[in-house]
Amino acid sequence: MPFLAPPDVESVVVVPTYNESANVEAVVRRVLALDEPFAVLVVDDGSPDGTADIVERLREEAPSRVGLLRRPGKLGLGTAYLDGFRAVLPLGVRFLCEMDADFSHNPDDLPRLVEACRARAGDAGADVAIGSRYVDGLRILNWPLSRLVLSYGAGVYTRAITGLRVRDVTAGFKCFRREVLEAIDFDRVRSNGYSFQIEMNYRAWKLGFRIVEVPIIFTERAEGHSKMSRAIMREAATKVWELRLRAMAGRL
Repeated sequence: MPFLAPPDVESVVVVPTYNESANVEAVVRRVLALDEPFAVLVVDDGSPDGTADIVERLREEAPSRVGLLRRPGKLGLGTAYLDGFRAVLPLGVRFLCEMDADFSHNPDDLPRLVEACRARAGDAGADVAIGSRYVDGLRILNWPLSRLVLSYGAGVYTRAITGLRVRDVTAGFKCFRREVLEAIDFDRVRSNGYSFQIEMNYRAWKLGFRIVEVPIIFTERAEGHSKMSRAIMREAATKVWELRLRAMAGRL
């Protein structure tokens, strides 16, 4: 087990990393400093820049709230999250969150995502809360127009094909109630790039879980390099058709 969340912690943030030595310490410390107690599991894909070694030092300071899952190489975003979820679910925490390590997601918004899911008993409650860039206006800083058009267009494209009523379909800032992840068969999840976010949203929706979007401000990374590639974009474009067809055939 990568760590043991203390009894007062009901939320764990899974943070995938590859060459995030410039950001990871500051991100983890910000999460640990929140008024609401969170634990952090970093899933590192063999970063050659020493990202995992930095996390190991942070574990010495807070061994019950900082975990590290080392993987042998760059195995992909989707499998990083799934491996993280598999490691965290046995801990019994109520909420599992996703967040990038580059400060494009503001750790201060984590309690808002958790609260949206904690209120599930009410009509406004969620099973999945997405930190959304496209509700209550456009909420992105420092993106070129080409990337903005690509990201927004991906949402329009996905909604048109799948019927999924989510504006920010590729958002990687989320909170899941544990019941959602327990209901999804991880062995059937086949996406490994940004389409992983689309697939998890789609599967949760098809299982009858409620998804809400919580407005956040997304800021493009100041340190390190974006992981976006043409292969990732192609995967996302084809994945939505695969999901729709598998659902129609009863093979989702």
